[in-house]
Amino acid sequence: MARSTRTRAGNPALLASSKLITALNRQVGNEMGASLQYVAIAAHFDSANLPQLAGFFYRQADEEREHAMKFVKFVVDIGGRVEIPAVAAPKSGFASAAEAVRLSLEWERTVTEQIYGLVEIAREDKNYIALRFLDWFVDEQLEEITTMDQLLSLVERAGDNLLWVEDHLARHAIGGAEAAPAG
Repeated sequence: MARSTRTRAGNPALLASSKLITALNRQVGNEMGASLQYVAIAAHFDSANLPQLAGFFYRQADEEREHAMKFVKFVVDIGGRVEIPAVAAPKSGFASAAEAVRLSLEWERTVTEQIYGLVEIAREDKNYIALRFLDWFVDEQLEEITTMDQLLSLVERAGDNLLWVEDHLARHAIGGAEAAPAG
């Protein structure tokens, strides 16, 4: 008879080390922090009547929250206890659009390093379940960095004429995003 991998509480037996679970929980906080930062950037652009840039960052905020929830679900699925850390308040004032987008690019580079750190822990643990889960995030980070790099390039070329960026975002997709619907 096959042995059950369920504990008495109905949760799966622990399928990850405590070190990995701690790191995954920390990443939940990192992703939630990114979501809040993107909300702050979106609100900055929204208050400047730049709806395409605002919409772009509101969507980024939603995406980061989705990433956090993927980590939450994974921790639950592997039998870990979800412990969401405190999240620092985001920066809310920006001297320029380029500063806001540059912050986003720097953040995505930081997140990439965080994901690599998780991959290293999973490798040390020989946790192939976690490695397969984290593969998606590794691929996602290439898209995120490319998107923010493209947006920063557009903003820097536009200088003070952010309407050019607004028009470009309305007409063309950057990164994995779709262009705004016409009409």
